[in-house]
Amino acid sequence: MPEAFTMVNLAAVGDAAPANGFGDRWEARVARESLDAESTGVTHFRLFPGKRSPFTHRHGAAEEIYVVLSGNGRVKLDGELFDVAPLDCIRVAPSTARAFEAGEAGLEFIAVGPHHPGDGEPVEDPWTDS
Repeated sequence: MPEAFTMVNLAAVGDAAPANGFGDRWEARVARESLDAESTGVTHFRLFPGKRSPFTHRHGAAEEIYVVLSGNGRVKLDGELFDVAPLDCIRVAPSTARAFEAGEAGLEFIAVGPHHPGDGEPVEDPWTDS
Protein backbone atom coordinates (compact mmCIF):
# COMPACT_ATOMS: atom_id res chain seq x y z
CA MET A 1 0.00 0.00 0.00
CA PRO A 2 1.39 3.45 -0.93
CA GLU A 3 2.23 6.03 1.71
CA ALA A 4 -0.62 8.27 2.86
CA PHE A 5 1.06 11.26 1.23
CA THR A 6 4.23 12.49 -0.42
CA MET A 7 5.53 16.02 -0.80
CA VAL A 8 8.19 17.39 -3.12
CA ASN A 9 9.31 20.87 -4.08
CA LEU A 10 9.02 21.20 -7.86
CA ALA A 11 12.37 23.01 -8.01
CA ALA A 12 13.97 19.78 -6.72
CA VAL A 13 12.49 17.68 -9.54
CA GLY A 14 14.92 17.15 -12.43
CA ASP A 15 14.39 19.09 -15.66
CA ALA A 16 13.39 16.57 -18.36
CA ALA A 17 13.68 19.06 -21.24
CA PRO A 18 17.45 18.89 -22.00
CA ALA A 19 17.52 15.08 -22.15
CA ASN A 20 14.63 15.18 -24.63
CA GLY A 21 16.24 17.84 -26.84
CA PHE A 22 13.96 20.68 -25.71
CA GLY A 23 16.24 22.58 -23.32
CA ASP A 24 16.40 25.56 -25.67
CA ARG A 25 12.62 26.14 -25.37
CA TRP A 26 11.57 25.25 -21.85
CA GLU A 27 12.08 23.57 -18.52
CA ALA A 28 9.81 20.60 -17.79
CA ARG A 29 9.75 19.20 -14.26
CA VAL A 30 7.64 16.04 -14.38
CA ALA A 31 6.82 15.20 -10.76
CA ARG A 32 4.60 12.10 -10.95
CA GLU A 33 7.36 9.62 -10.08
CA SER A 34 8.95 11.93 -7.48
CA LEU A 35 5.56 12.04 -5.75
CA ASP A 36 5.06 8.27 -6.07
CA ALA A 37 1.73 9.10 -7.74
CA GLU A 38 0.02 6.11 -9.31
CA SER A 39 -2.76 7.70 -11.34
CA THR A 40 -2.18 11.47 -11.37
CA GLY A 41 0.46 13.53 -13.12
CA VAL A 42 1.74 17.05 -12.53
CA THR A 43 4.37 18.91 -14.52
CA HIS A 44 5.85 22.37 -13.97
CA PHE A 45 6.80 24.17 -17.19
CA ARG A 46 8.84 27.32 -17.77
CA LEU A 47 8.55 28.32 -21.40
CA PHE A 48 11.33 30.76 -22.30
CA PRO A 49 10.49 34.27 -23.63
CA GLY A 50 9.27 34.22 -27.22
CA LYS A 51 9.42 30.41 -27.46
CA ARG A 52 6.68 27.92 -28.29
CA SER A 53 6.09 24.44 -26.96
CA PRO A 54 8.44 22.05 -28.76
CA PHE A 55 5.43 20.06 -30.00
CA THR A 56 1.65 20.09 -30.22
CA HIS A 57 -0.08 17.09 -28.67
CA ARG A 58 -3.40 15.56 -27.64
CA HIS A 59 -4.50 12.56 -25.59
CA GLY A 60 -6.77 9.59 -26.10
CA ALA A 61 -8.22 9.59 -22.59
CA ALA A 62 -6.53 12.15 -20.31
CA GLU A 63 -8.27 15.45 -19.63
CA GLU A 64 -5.70 18.02 -18.49
CA ILE A 65 -5.87 21.29 -16.59
CA TYR A 66 -3.23 23.97 -17.07
CA VAL A 67 -2.74 26.75 -14.51
CA VAL A 68 -0.71 29.80 -15.52
CA LEU A 69 1.54 30.91 -12.65
CA SER A 70 3.44 33.84 -14.15
CA GLY A 71 4.35 35.61 -17.38
CA ASN A 72 2.13 35.90 -20.38
CA GLY A 73 1.55 34.26 -23.74
CA ARG A 74 -0.92 32.28 -25.74
CA VAL A 75 -2.36 28.80 -25.82
CA LYS A 76 -3.33 27.16 -29.10
CA LEU A 77 -6.33 24.84 -28.81
CA ASP A 78 -7.40 23.01 -31.99
CA GLY A 79 -6.10 25.86 -34.13
CA GLU A 80 -7.54 28.76 -32.08
CA LEU A 81 -5.22 31.10 -30.18
CA PHE A 82 -6.12 32.50 -26.76
CA ASP A 83 -4.16 34.96 -24.62
CA VAL A 84 -3.19 33.66 -21.19
CA ALA A 85 -2.10 35.45 -18.02
CA PRO A 86 -1.41 34.56 -14.37
CA LEU A 87 -4.09 32.50 -12.64
CA ASP A 88 -5.81 31.53 -15.89
CA CYS A 89 -6.96 27.90 -15.72
CA ILE A 90 -7.51 26.01 -18.95
CA ARG A 91 -9.29 22.63 -18.99
CA VAL A 92 -8.48 20.72 -22.17
CA ALA A 93 -10.48 17.72 -23.35
CA PRO A 94 -8.38 14.69 -24.35
CA SER A 95 -8.86 14.98 -28.13
CA THR A 96 -8.07 18.71 -28.25
CA ALA A 97 -4.65 19.55 -29.71
CA ARG A 98 -2.74 21.95 -27.47
CA ALA A 99 0.48 23.99 -27.37
CA PHE A 100 1.72 27.17 -25.70
CA GLU A 101 3.68 30.28 -26.69
CA ALA A 102 5.47 32.53 -24.21
CA GLY A 103 5.34 36.30 -24.41
CA GLU A 104 8.26 38.61 -23.69
CA ALA A 105 8.18 37.75 -19.96
CA GLY A 106 8.19 33.99 -20.54
CA LEU A 107 5.37 31.71 -19.40
CA GLU A 108 5.31 29.54 -16.28
CA PHE A 109 2.49 27.03 -15.85
CA ILE A 110 1.48 23.75 -14.25
CA ALA A 111 -0.19 20.85 -16.05
CA VAL A 112 -2.27 18.39 -14.00
CA GLY A 113 -4.15 15.32 -15.18
CA PRO A 114 -4.62 11.59 -14.92
CA HIS A 115 -1.74 9.35 -15.88
CA HIS A 116 -2.51 6.94 -18.72
CA PRO A 117 0.72 5.34 -20.02
CA GLY A 118 1.19 5.88 -23.75
CA ASP A 119 -1.89 8.12 -23.96
CA GLY A 120 -0.28 11.22 -25.50
CA GLU A 121 0.27 11.62 -29.21
CA PRO A 122 2.04 14.32 -31.21
CA VAL A 123 0.04 16.40 -33.69
CA GLU A 124 1.65 17.80 -36.83
CA ASP A 125 1.54 21.57 -36.50
CA PRO A 126 3.76 24.08 -38.32
CA TRP A 127 3.17 26.46 -35.40
CA THR A 128 5.39 24.30 -33.16
CA ASP A 129 7.25 22.13 -35.67
CA SER A 130 9.53 24.96 -36.78
